Amino acid sequence: QYSPDNVAGADGANDPTEITFPGCSCLTSSCVVHACPCLCHGENYNSLCLRPTDKEEYARPVFECNAMCQCGESCQNRVVQRGLQFRLEVFKTEKKGWGLRTLEFIAKGRFVCEYAGEVLGFDEARRRMQAQTLKDSNYIIVVREHLHSGQVMETFVDPTYIGNIGRFLNHSCEPNLLMVPVRVDSMVPKLALFAAADISAGEELSYDYSGRFHNLSITNREQKSLEDGNSLRKPCYCGTRTCASFLPWDSSLFSTP
Repeated sequence: QYSPDNVAGADGANDPTEITFPGCSCLTSSCVVHACPCLCHGENYNSLCLRPTDKEEYARPVFECNAMCQCGESCQNRVVQRGLQFRLEVFKTEKKGWGLRTLEFIAKGRFVCEYAGEVLGFDEARRRMQAQTLKDSNYIIVVREHLHSGQVMETFVDPTYIGNIGRFLNHSCEPNLLMVPVRVDSMVPKLALFAAADISAGEELSYDYSGRFHNLSITNREQKSLEDGNSLRKPCYCGTRTCASFLPWDSSLFSTP
């Protein structure tokens, strides 16, 4: 079933449609930094492009103006919520099954699409993962955000049964998209994919399933975790110069409670 936005999972643990954020009271057509509470972390976009992060290791928080805000629909802090702006095409690849490509040029920093599906709680996500066989395709993604307090926020999205075109994106060890959690109406984020470089028409779209930001080199700890799970991992066919030979692996959903 196709859905352009996240929906509540079967376990009912999270409702992505709930509006819990207060809105700004900006009466201008477009909000500005220092005057809008939605921009307390700084400007998010510049001419529809994600603001460069100055080689920061992690993506910084992105909060867009929401349904409760007084600013207009043309506010520059409303990007991901507007949905698809480019013509994309699902196509059959040689070795990777279905894939997704763009039919037009996409400039670096532009929002491309969301990875949308059922938003699950940890228990339901683990149940679904453990029910999979080696022949099954896994679409469940786990996004972990590390807070200044030391806490870790986890978001589980599964587009297997309900989702959007994001489910057709393949992994690449040298991807042209990067994933950034973007919040609009609540703390349940939209998993937004932005162009990591200029992308030509006809080029396949891909992102790093491991979630590494700015395509940083893998750490020794991550390498050990990957080696420990090699028996369950699937081969990678991205064909890039730095291909790791296997798709990224997260063993946390396979551990016993």
